[in-house]
Amino acid sequence: MAGIALAVAAADQAVKHVMLNWLTEGVPQPVIGDWFRFVLLFNPGAAFSMGGEAFTWLFTTIQLVYIVAVAIAAPRISSRWQAVGLALIAGGALGNFIDRITREPGFWFGHVVDFISVGNFAVFNLADAAITVGVGVFVAALLFDGGRQSNDAA
Repeated sequence: MAGIALAVAAADQAVKHVMLNWLTEGVPQPVIGDWFRFVLLFNPGAAFSMGGEAFTWLFTTIQLVYIVAVAIAAPRISSRWQAVGLALIAGGALGNFIDRITREPGFWFGHVVDFISVGNFAVFNLADAAITVGVGVFVAALLFDGGRQSNDAA
């Protein structure tokens, strides 16, 4: 789990570094017409630009608590797919947490670097995508692993 989480956070930070050096804030770079583009934004809110500046400290705190909770719970997680889902979420949380503690306007209140824009959806980053995929994997694992365990008990 730690390997997945660290790989996600490292990939997220590496791509953010590239985008910060390549893009100009607020200026879209079309990839597939106007439907898929890169646009650099600095987000004080939660994933997919939800929330706002007033809650930045709360999002930072929630990310840290989640990362620590997953690290503590990891040895007790027996389902491989539940572990993958939780690790993807933790990696995404860690990637955005790094932004929150290292970027302007300052420690614990930093803004997250977002750059992926699809259609009229919110602008997001790899960490947000990992969190979303991780939630899907975790929920699917709960549904399918739970059903298999129930059948095994019968």
